[in-house]
Amino acid sequence: MKNLKYIFFSFLLIGLYSCNEVEDVLEDNGASIEEPEMLPALSIEGTGLDFSNYIAVGPSFSAGVSDGTVFLASQNNSWPNIMSMEFSKVGGGEFKQPTMDDNFGGLALGGTRIVGPRLVFGGAGPVPLESVVGPVTVQTDVLNPPTGPFNNLGVPGARSFHFVTNGYGNVANLNNNTANPYATRLTGATPNASIIELAASQNPSFFTLSLFGGNDVLGYATGGADQTTDAITLITTFETALNGALTALTANDAKGVVSGTPHVTDLPYFTTVPHNPLDPTNPDLAAQIPLLNQIYGAINGVYTYLEATTPGLDLSERNIVFVTDASNPLVIKDEELTDLSAQITGVLAANPDFPAFIAQFGLPAAAAPLVAGLLGSTYGQSRPATENDLVVLPAASEISEVDDDNAAFLMSQGISETLAGQLSAVGVTLPMVDKWVVTETEIEEIILATDAMNDRVEAAADSYGIAYVDLQSILAQASSTGIMFDDYLLDASLVTGGLVSLDGIHLTARGYAYMANSFLEAIDEYYGSNFVASGSLAKADDYPIAYSPLLQ
Repeated sequence: MKNLKYIFFSFLLIGLYSCNEVEDVLEDNGASIEEPEMLPALSIEGTGLDFSNYIAVGPSFSAGVSDGTVFLASQNNSWPNIMSMEFSKVGGGEFKQPTMDDNFGGLALGGTRIVGPRLVFGGAGPVPLESVVGPVTVQTDVLNPPTGPFNNLGVPGARSFHFVTNGYGNVANLNNNTANPYATRLTGATPNASIIELAASQNPSFFTLSLFGGNDVLGYATGGADQTTDAITLITTFETALNGALTALTANDAKGVVSGTPHVTDLPYFTTVPHNPLDPTNPDLAAQIPLLNQIYGAINGVYTYLEATTPGLDLSERNIVFVTDASNPLVIKDEELTDLSAQITGVLAANPDFPAFIAQFGLPAAAAPLVAGLLGSTYGQSRPATENDLVVLPAASEISEVDDDNAAFLMSQGISETLAGQLSAVGVTLPMVDKWVVTETEIEEIILATDAMNDRVEAAADSYGIAYVDLQSILAQASSTGIMFDDYLLDASLVTGGLVSLDGIHLTARGYAYMANSFLEAIDEYYGSNFVASGSLAKADDYPIAYSPLLQ
């Protein structure tokens, strides 16, 4: 039977090849013939472009940060490195990066870990690598830097003015927090040189300056726009740094591309945790709802009294009521609200029914003034979160947990351990502090600052005669409808979106490939090259959306 099978195939082949052309057979069977698309050859002739010495400058995106840190694979998939591969097709030279020593990620200083390893997917969401594979040794040590000079001068955490600041890469300045450990890996024998000086000293033939204002707003935003955290960089400071950088980079008529900064509040770091995660079907919460409504009922009663005695006062946005038929919003502390601590304390203390109210919690009547004061100080600026508030990603692990410091304080005031714990549940009985929440007003502040910086960058691109990439619009589209990359729809969802990595801020390898293509498109449009028309772009299938925990 085997011989008969092969004889059959032999006759079939003879029949096929006896036709004049293979196409004849296809046509006889009704199949249509499509000629493969003939793309033009990649060319930069007549554009004045020279990629022989490409230098990339920017913060963490340029460095290739992914899943919370930098590691070998993420550097190989950084968008400048991806773009350099396309440049190599038309005379681009070597693109040297300050490579890390492993795929664990993180940094050490003299053997002591100062930045932890990368995040990985733990089945339900992002988790630390070591929670999956066990303890690892971070091998990349700041005191053993690689040898430069480097084409990729991406510095995670750097703000605009840091790129033009001397000594920012001097390891000796780590002691006074005026240096960046990633920057110290770049400076080599010139530790006090600024990052822009390092770039300009290499006489780039082409450069990219990307997300120059990213960290000028990001630190403020990730801290919940807490006024005690990193303030947004002044626009005058930003503009001075931008012009200083571009003056140096274009000094020898180098061509280049600059980009704006996305609205960071569109990133999953800010959009993943809902404002109303308190589910009444959770038996732990359901059991507490009567107690919660007793406590907040007393506070709501104060608001009603204050409104009745103060014409025009509206405190309705502060009323907190827990329901059993829908998800409940978090209770937050809004520092923009008028502090009513004194009023709450005074009204409760003067209420003759207040001693009886606290008695149901096992507190003596004599404790009424103390409890009134505690409630006033706790809820003086509290309100329920709304859909216009953004809860930062790390807050997910804090919600409903007992704040030990607050519980210890209440116990020091004579409150029982059980009641102190009940009154210290973060976001439930204890308002979430500002660092966990970005309010609507703060979001507007961040967006206005970002737009102002982007306006300056776009104007500078025109002034210096270089191309511009509108990354803000790209992320906005990813956050709303998603963006098509070859056969894949990428969006800004955490874990599942394919665009943003597990840290909720930086991109996946596929996301960086899309970013590289966006820069190549801008180069085409401004300088007249044909990366897009010739198909000389990164391909989505060549870049993953996640790295294995086993990658070492």
